Amino acid sequence: MYEVKRAIVMAAGLGKRLHPVTLQIPKPLVEVNGVRMIDTIIRSLRKNNITEIYVVAGYLQEKFACLEEEYPGLKIICNPYYDTCNNISSLYVAREYLKDVIILDGDQVIYNSDILSPHFECSGYNCVWTEKHTREWLLSVKEGVVCSCSRSGGEKGWQLFSVSRWTAEDGQRLKRHLEFEFEEKHNRQIFWDDIALFCYPDQYRLGIYEMQAGDIVEIDSLEELAVIDTHYKLKI
Repeated sequence: MYEVKRAIVMAAGLGKRLHPVTLQIPKPLVEVNGVRMIDTIIRSLRKNNITEIYVVAGYLQEKFACLEEEYPGLKIICNPYYDTCNNISSLYVAREYLKDVIILDGDQVIYNSDILSPHFECSGYNCVWTEKHTREWLLSVKEGVVCSCSRSGGEKGWQLFSVSRWTAEDGQRLKRHLEFEFEEKHNRQIFWDDIALFCYPDQYRLGIYEMQAGDIVEIDSLEELAVIDTHYKLKI
């Protein structure tokens, strides 16, 4: 059994699909029913005694400075590549902390803090089983190990969410792969998740951590935000 010792929260994106809300505030700091998205993540981490937290900021990064004052143990890492590269760049700039780590996207809303438990048996992703068709990334699992991933989704599979845990060994492997892809191959327009799931799948043995629908909500558009918080209907 492994234990998470630190967290990396990816919060550098432009949040274009939430315009005009995100024209003056980064998406993770958008309030949903009175609470900033990133607060639901940080508070859930702290409930699980994960207080060493690194927030990777880019777009409107100065807006995140308040978090260091509000949450002891939290540090901001600035991503200078946020507007020219995909999110591989955000994990690249935080690669020194890839040991016994949980990695999350900052634009999610956590409703069940138990899904961020620090205890884990192997590196892997939080997932929800879906019978219905989804366009989200879908994992196939055999004997508890991820054997494939569909970018275009599908049905009757494990829908991947942006919460993953990595052992110290896998984290250092991920670090080396990040450096090779980013520095040597200049492969900077991919998702960081591509590293283990598509670029080097034979070098990782990933598992899944089951959640229930509603434990966590990913907000991908202004319309989805307005469904959860009707205040934003006026913005559509």
